[in-house]
Amino acid sequence: MKIYSQDGSELMDVTAIEHDGGKLVVKGKIFQSMPMTAKLTPEEARKGIKLMSFSTWLFLLTMPFRKSSKKK
Repeated sequence: MKIYSQDGSELMDVTAIEHDGGKLVVKGKIFQSMPMTAKLTPEEARKGIKLMSFSTWLFLLTMPFRKSSKKK
């Protein structure tokens, strides 16, 4: 899975999403070269949930079934 910046350049290439005890672990490379492992705690996940509106939740639920928009 790749995460892109606003200008379309690749920020992160996620190679694994796992759990370690009560934490979510995201592994990958930043800027195509620097290895990174990020851990998300339940407290921080709850804070992230509070940042999203209802319409964002709906979008997130339907996102896997959408086609990518083409830039012209």
